[in-house]
Amino acid sequence: MLALLRTFSWQELRRHPWRNGAAVAAIMLGVALALAVQLINASALDEFASAVRTTGGQPDVVLRSAQGSFDERWFAEAARQPQVAWAAPVLDIAVWASAVAATGPAATSVPLRLVGADALALPALAPELLPRPVANAGRYALFAPATVFLNAPAIAALGLDAARLPALLDLREGTGPAHAVQVAGTVAASGAPLAVMDIGAAQDLFGRLGRLSRIDVRLAPGADGAAFAAALRAQPGWPREIDFDAPGAAVERMDNLSRAYRVNLTVLALVALFTGAFLVFSVLSLGVAKRAQQFALFAVLGLTPRERLRLVLAESLALGASGSLLGVALGTALAALALRLLGSDLGGGYFQGVAPRLHWSAGTAGLYAALGLAAALAGGWWPARRAARLPPAQTLKGLGATDAGSAAGTAHGAALGSALMATGALLALAPPIYGVPLGAYLSVGLLLVGGIAALPPLVALVYDRLAPHVAQRPLPLLAVERARRMRESAAVAVSGVVASLALAVALTVMVASFRDSVARWLDVVLPADLYVRDTAADGPGFAPAFVDALGRLPGVARTATLRVRALQLDPARPTVALVARALDDPARTLPLQGAPLPVPPGRIGIYVSEPMVSLYGARPGADWPEISKAFGPPAQAIQAGAAIFFVAGVWRDYARQFGAIAIDARDYQRLSGDARATDVALWIAPGADAARVQSTVRAAAAGAGLDGDALELTSSAAIRANSLRIFDRSFVITTWLQFVAMGIGLFGVAASFSAQVLARRKEFGLLAHLGLTRGQILAVVAGEGAAWTAIGALAGLGLGLAVSVVLVHVVNPQSFHWTMDLALPWPRLGALCVAVVAAGTATAWAAGRAAAGRDAVLAVKEDW
Repeated sequence: MLALLRTFSWQELRRHPWRNGAAVAAIMLGVALALAVQLINASALDEFASAVRTTGGQPDVVLRSAQGSFDERWFAEAARQPQVAWAAPVLDIAVWASAVAATGPAATSVPLRLVGADALALPALAPELLPRPVANAGRYALFAPATVFLNAPAIAALGLDAARLPALLDLREGTGPAHAVQVAGTVAASGAPLAVMDIGAAQDLFGRLGRLSRIDVRLAPGADGAAFAAALRAQPGWPREIDFDAPGAAVERMDNLSRAYRVNLTVLALVALFTGAFLVFSVLSLGVAKRAQQFALFAVLGLTPRERLRLVLAESLALGASGSLLGVALGTALAALALRLLGSDLGGGYFQGVAPRLHWSAGTAGLYAALGLAAALAGGWWPARRAARLPPAQTLKGLGATDAGSAAGTAHGAALGSALMATGALLALAPPIYGVPLGAYLSVGLLLVGGIAALPPLVALVYDRLAPHVAQRPLPLLAVERARRMRESAAVAVSGVVASLALAVALTVMVASFRDSVARWLDVVLPADLYVRDTAADGPGFAPAFVDALGRLPGVARTATLRVRALQLDPARPTVALVARALDDPARTLPLQGAPLPVPPGRIGIYVSEPMVSLYGARPGADWPEISKAFGPPAQAIQAGAAIFFVAGVWRDYARQFGAIAIDARDYQRLSGDARATDVALWIAPGADAARVQSTVRAAAAGAGLDGDALELTSSAAIRANSLRIFDRSFVITTWLQFVAMGIGLFGVAASFSAQVLARRKEFGLLAHLGLTRGQILAVVAGEGAAWTAIGALAGLGLGLAVSVVLVHVVNPQSFHWTMDLALPWPRLGALCVAVVAAGTATAWAAGRAAAGRDAVLAVKEDW
């Protein structure tokens, strides 16, 4: 008996390769895409962690400033603490480097990370950074001024030959002056291009005398890091801006930075897996319906309901296992290909400059394979229950497989669907868990499942009212009556289409809403005609004299400046941006949400972006003293805890996911003493030639000795077009997955209709005997396809709009901490629905051609 059952299941799976292949393909794509996203991110994060360990060693505590650098006198305070075994000062600078040839400097500069370190402390804390001088470099090359040591990636990027060192380089910080240095050897550190030099020489070369970026500390055995931090904070005058990082804090910040993006990509990739569950449901439901009498015969022969249930679940498990194994193989191949060809930033720019190798994880692969199996089992559960509950006697007589859809069953489906959708709506109100909108994702799933559960009542609601209008037209009446009386089969056949169309509609609305909001945001933040920008991170920026010179150029009507600095407000989170700009009229210069609040006397008004509210609790209308530590010596007169900053408004900022703070440039300069700018906006005078103004600006920059590789001059129109182009490229995978899901859903409709029309050969033969032509029979089948997919399109559109509200107003704010306005692109949504109905009609017509021929006429004789 067991062998017979295995043969029974195997023959069923083998007999319908196309129908079963659709379900396997959906599960395979879902597993492959989700696994590829995780492998790419894990590989990039592992490589980043390795680079951090290589360049930073293994300190127990890292002291770093929220504003980028701090006074080196605090190094002595830290080093003399009894808990400290080793302490090393570090100066970390982002520079541009170019190799100097015999005929002069090279035309191309490459970004380089320069680490100024104490060579005597490197063996204990960061041995990978220990310089290895070449033979003729000189006895004291490790401490020599204007002398650097490069790692292998830097040597390759600069086109140097490690066997022909020493060599000459030009180093430039941002748009600052060039400094000639000698390459006297190498370091063993891997990762991104890196240069190491003596910390005193680096301070002198780049005008950072007395400044440090961080202090790496190795604690004595048994020492307590918390006690060490408390002892330093108790020192008189200890700067509030110096934070104490735990080991791996940089890796944790990078993981937090990319977590929301990769989680959303993973959920998006699981769209195919979700569709696959419905296709397994569709395939097995049709298989159970077609083999109802065979199941009844097995029941008469002694097969229990539980064994019939296990038989169908075994078939779903076979589909899931095939899809999962193929998905693991495909996902691994996709991840390896993406890392080789596209890098590792996942389209979000989080891991730029990292070139990792694939780090394959059996645990991760097993997890997503298990998800594929779970999806298949979930899809096979209801068909398996139906097979278990078949009444043997009635089914053998052809009475147990009717699909009329009783009123009680319809009411039950309506009640279940309403309950699921109501629960989904309530879950959408749940707060995020560890920064992930799990409640919102569950809400989306319940909305879709509830909507599909309510399909039979929807069929009854629509076609019960349509039937009287086609009662005098035989062919439409046949199509509508079959949809009415086979509403359960209709729901099964179009469930995959409903799921895929709903998700396609939701993603279309979400992307359109995001793009529309970004376009309007760009209109506010790009008011000028031209923008000059210092592209170097934490570079010195433009001096006030250069900005004044730009304002006096011919064709320039006026200028405005912007100063952007990175602040580390929370060691566990990525940095936020402090934006200093003119804020005489915040309602006009910032995309504020609501009107700006009046600033109380004695307070400094600041305007925070939306992430600052959700991540740091910076509520509008309240004092916020936390950023007082972000300023240097001019702010030291501020007493600890004094609330001098007032949150006067909240603005939208789609450029910085983890927050930005806007402050008036005059307040910033008074508090920090920093009058330089990282961006300069230029308004072109009426009638002036824009191209000539750009040439004049470039000439002025060259005359001021600014590096062209670190200087960006772009029109607002070009920035806007490039920003939207980057936006569209980032969502290419979204569009591709929409088409994949839609294609799989329509393939499921084709498979369902193929199975049904082949089982209805006798019905078609009877219609032919009654006088219907082959074309009329095909018209009936096509009408059924149109009727079924029209209901699917209607349900998919409604569910998609409901899901889009969750994505726009819940998932995006909880994942990325910004809001957007809902935009409904009706032409595109209408085109999606029309395409679904047209494709469903065409697939039904194509499936009917195989069953409406001469064999159908002969099939009627089988009952004679």
